[in-house]
Amino acid sequence: MTRAPTTELFKIEGDSAMPLSAIWMKPVNTRACLVLAHGAGAGMTHPFMEQVATGLAAHGMATLRFQFPYMEKGSKRPDQPAVAHAAIRDAAAEARRRGGKLPLFAGGKSFGGRMTSQAQALAPLDGVRGIVFLGFPLHPAGKPSVVRAEHLDAVRVPMLFVQGTRDKLAEPELLAPVIRKLGKRATLHPIADADHAFHVPARSGRRDGDVIGEICGAVADWVDAKFS
Repeated sequence: MTRAPTTELFKIEGDSAMPLSAIWMKPVNTRACLVLAHGAGAGMTHPFMEQVATGLAAHGMATLRFQFPYMEKGSKRPDQPAVAHAAIRDAAAEARRRGGKLPLFAGGKSFGGRMTSQAQALAPLDGVRGIVFLGFPLHPAGKPSVVRAEHLDAVRVPMLFVQGTRDKLAEPELLAPVIRKLGKRATLHPIADADHAFHVPARSGRRDGDVIGEICGAVADWVDAKFS
């Protein structure tokens, strides 16, 4: 019988404007750790975040989820980048402390992933070996652009882009050249028929749970391929 991962709810005390609620999930046989930041519209306890954390635990990956300050305060307006970056640095430092010598990665869903790569581009996150994007928000819906990707040139660690092929915030024809330009640093894992929230239509023959399984498998396989 497989033992369930241990889960701890706690507060991160650091340089952020306020203590941040966080969840540490660690499987029995842990081989890596991911700081998993939430998207702009939902916090760390959203079902998607919970399911990804649980799925990664099944692959031997610990996760540290946390609330950005605006979410902690109950606001709907995302923090300014500098505030978000500080929260990510605090979370990464806490994950490094808890994980010890475990290989450390960072990233997250949409806004959380983009803020993580921005922070990494400005000053490398200590100990972080790679960045994981679960739906990189390349542009606002209906406003195609690649401006949000300009900072990625300054990210010198490997990056994994897990993207739905129906993502209206990252049109495939715009994202593809961005990833090609990044060269060997970037890996794309497309999720067929998935939108920005990684929902798939019934006609696809798959359910959202199947997609979560593919996402977690893609992250685990990338970690194995790049860092084993």
